[in-house]
Amino acid sequence: MSNRGKFSGRVGFILAATGSAIGLSNIWRFPYLAGQNGGAVFLIIYLACVFLFCFPVMVGEIAIGRAAGTDAYGAYTKLGGKKWGLLGIFGVISGIFILSYYNVVAGWAFGYFVELTFGPLLQESDFGSFFSSFVNDINSNFFYSLGFLFLTALAVVRGIQKGIETANKILMPSLFVILIGLILYSLTLPNAKEGIRFYLVPDFSEIKLQTVFDALRLAFFTLSLGIGGLITYGSYVQKSENIIYSASVVTWADTIVAFLAGLMVFPLVFSAGQSPAEGPALVFMVMPEIFQQMGPTIGKIVGASFFLLLCFAALPSCISLLELPVAYFVDQKKYPRKYVVWILSLVIFLLGLPSLASFGAIPALNKLWFYKQRDFLTLVADITDITLTIGGCLMCIFISYRWKLHNMNAELAIGNESFRGSLMQKYIDFTIRWACPLLLGVLSVLIIIDKFWGFNF
Repeated sequence: MSNRGKFSGRVGFILAATGSAIGLSNIWRFPYLAGQNGGAVFLIIYLACVFLFCFPVMVGEIAIGRAAGTDAYGAYTKLGGKKWGLLGIFGVISGIFILSYYNVVAGWAFGYFVELTFGPLLQESDFGSFFSSFVNDINSNFFYSLGFLFLTALAVVRGIQKGIETANKILMPSLFVILIGLILYSLTLPNAKEGIRFYLVPDFSEIKLQTVFDALRLAFFTLSLGIGGLITYGSYVQKSENIIYSASVVTWADTIVAFLAGLMVFPLVFSAGQSPAEGPALVFMVMPEIFQQMGPTIGKIVGASFFLLLCFAALPSCISLLELPVAYFVDQKKYPRKYVVWILSLVIFLLGLPSLASFGAIPALNKLWFYKQRDFLTLVADITDITLTIGGCLMCIFISYRWKLHNMNAELAIGNESFRGSLMQKYIDFTIRWACPLLLGVLSVLIIIDKFWGFNF
């Protein structure tokens, strides 16, 4: 195990874990869900969910990884026995399938960056039709997705410090620079104040059960919890590091990016007279129209920066998703990292081809008769969405009743002597033993009902 590699220190781990947490969900999914759920009230509930329930789960994942010093399967097996190792395998398989469709969507963002920067995208008259034809163009998207996955593999194949850590040291600061720049520009636009008011001044009459449901589901998804990614990253953490401190910084950084994404998007949306409740179409259909209204030069600069931002958000998440199965084969099967990375990347790309072709290239994949006429990519996304909350629920049960809370607390006390007996310890113990398993169990059932039977709150 001595040759597995470690993060160089606290900063390396925090940047990598933050990169894992920050993704398309922060820049794309958070703004449109906030727009659909009343803006400010959704933001408040989302923040509460992140810090009350998701933070303890993150701490637990990292503690398991560092205590075991191995991949997710190896960690559950070492600390809980072979039967619990199945939970690690569950996470590895989930990560592979998440990356298979996530890479397709990341390829769209990469493709839009290319089309907007070097092509005539802003000259379109109907961005809805353009998006439909764009995702249906399997030839172009084949290379966009392949190129994005190649960049992902290039980082992972170089190992922990030279690859994953170095990539995040470049991508995370760049992401913040672009995001801040776009925010500063958006705040100068006409009617930007209306967007700020919608986003920051709560109207509590907008609170519904659906708002709470969407906020909790997004909070858990956006922090990449439940499938073992942070167990894997935790296994590369030095024993001297303070897990509570590092996890809190990662949680804050992820939340700040989501908050800033809303601060960027809503002034742009309101300045263009668009509806904030456009849903998933917001990024690929509404935003290009907004950039078009800015004029050919400014629109191209701001639009290209926006889609580059999406790429910089997606790439670190793809890296962590690929490292999850790579670590399993390197640790458990003793295969050389360089071979594992490229073979797994090929397998994942092939698994993603049905998702790539599910928007018209193969009509049978566009409207699945057994899934309410929805497309194949949506099916994979919905199934894997459920695996995160189920995995998180089972992980809390594992800590509470198999590994035991006192063992987790002993690991958390390493590098943090004041943790034992603290209010923080009592809070984490309570949430992991009682609140999170119950909440995530109920949430898993509700997501299944919502996805497959269309439950409406």
